[in-house]
Amino acid sequence: MATASAQATSDAAILMLMFGEPIAADVMRHLTPTEVQHLGSAMYAVEDVPEDEVDRILEDFLSRLAGETGLGHGTPAYVRNIMHQALGPDRAQSVISRISPNSTERPIRLLEWMDARSISELISSEHPQIMALVIACLDYAQAAEVLTSLPEDLQPDIVRRIAELTAVTPEALSDLEQVLQREFKASTSSSASQIGGVKAAARIMNFTRSGIEARILRDIRKDDKDLMGAIQDNMFVFDNLGKSDDRSLQTLLRAIEPERLVLALKGADEVLRERLLSCMSVRAAATIRDEMEALGPVRLTDVQEAQKQIVAVARQMSDAGTIVLAGRGGEEMV
Repeated sequence: MATASAQATSDAAILMLMFGEPIAADVMRHLTPTEVQHLGSAMYAVEDVPEDEVDRILEDFLSRLAGETGLGHGTPAYVRNIMHQALGPDRAQSVISRISPNSTERPIRLLEWMDARSISELISSEHPQIMALVIACLDYAQAAEVLTSLPEDLQPDIVRRIAELTAVTPEALSDLEQVLQREFKASTSSSASQIGGVKAAARIMNFTRSGIEARILRDIRKDDKDLMGAIQDNMFVFDNLGKSDDRSLQTLLRAIEPERLVLALKGADEVLRERLLSCMSVRAAATIRDEMEALGPVRLTDVQEAQKQIVAVARQMSDAGTIVLAGRGGEEMV
């Protein structure tokens, strides 16, 4: 059975095919690179949609459309305009670069349209500081892919440099512009852009494989134990899931394949295991318990990898606003 998010993407793909080329193209222009990729793949997969399914999708779409107030549409442009009028372009850009909740103000937004392999090849011959600047500006999942595509001996140094970043001067952005050439969209502001930092390094590490994560943190610890501790304190790990609210956990568990959850829970402590199972139906929880018992002994590395994948999904859903995470590296609950 498809997850709720997969069903929503499938429905959106069918709507796009019904809109016609001009409207569909206009919609695409407002999506992020990841959304374009997911929606495009779903559109390729559409075939022989039953008439009653089309009716359901249209009714749902029209119902949602009727419920929209319009409040919030165009908010980024509105905020940008009033700040420019109140503060002037330079000071406004400095504030916007710190408070913007999305990537629209990032200095190298065009890199989001490149795959990880292309980016790693583009920066592979550059100084580690340049690598760190580029990676720190990427989406966290993409940044993790780029990081792990680079030589292993460079990875700890790059993560360390990301963690120690605070602000990037116009001169540094100019260096990036030369490195990335036409693929780079530079910031025109004379103000520094806030990128990197311990939290950025921690969230990139959240998307790396367990073995690579342990190796990088171990190497960082050799040079700077406090920095390693700070990165770890900002990472969200599987054990933190138990601190989240029931609704968020229920939403998350519906998006996780049962096989992956069974494997992840094999290595969880009893308190966390029961906490997660309590957020499922009695029947579903019983099925998970039966499958765990039938699975028998498993490798610790497989368990850790399953837990890491679930945490990655949780982080993505948290970033999208679908759930709220609580605990180390997550949101504080009040």
